[in-house]
Amino acid sequence: MERVCVIGAGSSGIAACQVLAARGIPYDCYETGSEVGGNWRYLNDNGMSSAYRSLHINTSRQIMEYASFPMPEDCPVYPSHVHIARYFDSFVDHFGLRPSIAFRTEVVRAEPLPDGKWAVTTRHLDTGETAERVYGAVLVANGHHWKARWPRPALPGAEEFTGSQTHSHDYRTPESFADKRVLVLGIGNSACDIAVETSRVSRRTVLAMRRGAHILPKYLFGVPTDRLTGSWLARAPLAVQAQGLRLLLRLSRGRLKDYGLPTPRHGVLAAHPTISDDLLSRLGHGDLTVKPAPVRLDGDRVTFEDGSTEVIDAIVYCTGYDIAFPFLKDEVIDPSDNDIALYHRVVAPDRPGLYFIGLVQPLGAIMPLAEAQSHWVADLLEGRCALPGPERMRQETSAYRARLERRYVASTRHTIQVDAQTYLRELRTERRRGAARARRKAAGR
Repeated sequence: MERVCVIGAGSSGIAACQVLAARGIPYDCYETGSEVGGNWRYLNDNGMSSAYRSLHINTSRQIMEYASFPMPEDCPVYPSHVHIARYFDSFVDHFGLRPSIAFRTEVVRAEPLPDGKWAVTTRHLDTGETAERVYGAVLVANGHHWKARWPRPALPGAEEFTGSQTHSHDYRTPESFADKRVLVLGIGNSACDIAVETSRVSRRTVLAMRRGAHILPKYLFGVPTDRLTGSWLARAPLAVQAQGLRLLLRLSRGRLKDYGLPTPRHGVLAAHPTISDDLLSRLGHGDLTVKPAPVRLDGDRVTFEDGSTEVIDAIVYCTGYDIAFPFLKDEVIDPSDNDIALYHRVVAPDRPGLYFIGLVQPLGAIMPLAEAQSHWVADLLEGRCALPGPERMRQETSAYRARLERRYVASTRHTIQVDAQTYLRELRTERRRGAARARRKAAGR
């Protein structure tokens, strides 16, 4: 069997390595950092991790763990980046994967060849030495939370703003915001965490947003909230799921407007959830101020949509990330606006041998989904499964986009959204259908 290239040794890349190794499929994995873990390695020397010192995962460990390697029982329900990095190290060492990973090695270029194979050029970051190798397939697992997305266009007056402007990707600790007037822009998970942290040391912290969001606690009635993804509620029709979760939130949390937050104009399952136990209490204590979106910067002053102004010393933009593949030309795969047409979120219909692992934004955790994706790709590499024709694959991607547009708020954040349990069922179904195609192909039908 031809050797496979895996790009990245984060949570998705090591899942792919484990599956390939278990199947006996030869592979090489390239990782720009010195260690595994990607985004979950705090102060990762690959320069791409967005982890901050206080970061904890927003899914419980039973939801995020790999099926092949459960997390230890003594691990907290909501682990920190320290626990998660230690878990990834244990995973890699348990399966003996470390020797197959080339650390401090960047994939500079991956190009399709006329015969369907892939030419991969790598560069060692310390020595500068380059090498080129031909592979039968490329599995891209470089993550999608590393290239900061700034407001487009920039806020009027941004270039003349006298305070500091940073992106949440570069936030690590709150100390640098001590005694400052801070504006945190966004209402996602990072925005809430950063606003809560800076509010404890700043002179004043303002949380501004373009639209409201449903704030979910980490626990509902003593049970981790994400356990609902594996309950009867997750198997109900979408409207029933939304109504059930809305009622649970109303009972446990009350109305968001009572905390000073805008009431979301979208349904509770029409946007990626924002999970925070601390935000509402900080708002209730008066330690945070909520504002609508900023419209203009003028020196050290920020004007908001409601006409109010604030003197601000530091702005933290929590405005998401751009999906990017620096090693792939745009004509190979175009990630513009984070809109990437992939069959079942994995296969590039017009690029045989090119697969994407972990390129999803789940209601749930990425790790078990990346593991399931890797099993499907391994089936394809071994010939156990076959793909439909390119036109059929493009029809599936179009149908997926249509479903997203019907359900979710229009945003680059929702272009790769999946429900974890539904998506796992989708992959199982495709593996069965792919196996039937392979049998028909073998029989000449």
